Amino acid sequence: QVRLVESGGGFVQPGGSLRLSCAASGINFRRYVMGWYRQAPGKQREMVATITTDGTTGYVDSVKGRFTIPADNAKNTMYLQMNSLKPDDTAVYYCNVRPYSTLPGGGYWGQGTQVTVSA
Repeated sequence: QVRLVESGGGFVQPGGSLRLSCAASGINFRRYVMGWYRQAPGKQREMVATITTDGTTGYVDSVKGRFTIPADNAKNTMYLQMNSLKPDDTAVYYCNVRPYSTLPGGGYWGQGTQVTVSA
């Protein structure tokens, strides 16, 4: 049974930092594409960052240079390091793992963690 458990969300002022964690069980990270998505109120869920087993990363333009997606395959845990946070980053953040054969948006999802950026 695949399980993804997220942690690390919270409230932060603009310019601050947060690190989200996603611990996976029931899968081998090395066989999946890993990623973080977010959904703000009234908006569609969007991909924030992805990382493949060879370490190739991808980011939505709005977070490039501010967010990184390190992963620890030995611990089956991935992270989303968020720096220079902006109010527009406020959303529920979800971690996702999907087999390479599955289209983006599929696979397994965490329960979501709220990130609020406000003065």
